Amino acid sequence: MTARLIDGKALAARRRAALAERVAALPFRPGLRVVRVGEDPASGVYVRNKDRAAREAGLESETLHLPEATTEPELLALVRRLNDDPAVDGILVQLPLPAHIRTEAVLDAIDPAKDVDGFHPVNQGALALGRPGLVPCTPRGVMLLLEEAGVSPRGARAVVVGRSTIVGKPAALLLLGGDATVTVAHSRTRDLAAECRRAEILVAAVGRAEMIRGDWVAPGATVIDVGINRTAEGRLVGDVAFAEALPHAGAITPVPGGVGPMTIACLLENTVQAALARRAPTRQGG
Repeated sequence: MTARLIDGKALAARRRAALAERVAALPFRPGLRVVRVGEDPASGVYVRNKDRAAREAGLESETLHLPEATTEPELLALVRRLNDDPAVDGILVQLPLPAHIRTEAVLDAIDPAKDVDGFHPVNQGALALGRPGLVPCTPRGVMLLLEEAGVSPRGARAVVVGRSTIVGKPAALLLLGGDATVTVAHSRTRDLAAECRRAEILVAAVGRAEMIRGDWVAPGATVIDVGINRTAEGRLVGDVAFAEALPHAGAITPVPGGVGPMTIACLLENTVQAALARRAPTRQGG
């Protein structure tokens, strides 16, 4: 048996095309601002890809690239200006930030209504409570990839390897909201291999190259590999040993071409969602 590939690149392209049609019908152009601080090479690639995708979808997108020496107060002042700018619907601060800037302070300063990454405590809290809000892009992409593969989380045993607030925890909450029975595991889990083998849905988001071996994957399991790591030889690989997992899994996302494109597509959809919510008529109390 060889696993079916879940093509995130193709799904993202279809969703971006549908979004472009939707944006073209709007009487305004949703505005996205991406803030990048410093010269991290990977950040540069991600930001260029996001900007290009946003423009192709018809959004009014601008990247604000600040020098490495930017201070935390200067960055916070910029975030406040973007919060107050009526032309801006979505704000994304590209991570990682330089070591002298507190990431938490910056993310907390973003207006939750413009937090298209879904990292603000208000949006994270809404997700935990099952209330409407802006959902983190990568976990939302995970759920859409499962849907694309025809895999329902309802009643399934799901294991999420990774406990970050960016991917692991919100992915677990979304799976739980889809009626899966969810285990959150991590690098310090006792007998991690055994936990993974119990999963019908395995989400790998631990950030270690090929940490999850092929024989950790249960026969027929659906594997969503969130990781993107560069080896010493320069290859891009996921958190799952892909070639080893192919004979075991029922369906699996490749790296690259799996979760990554979906993250960008969901970012654009969040921006449009934020733009529409900001312009929706408010109910008057009575």
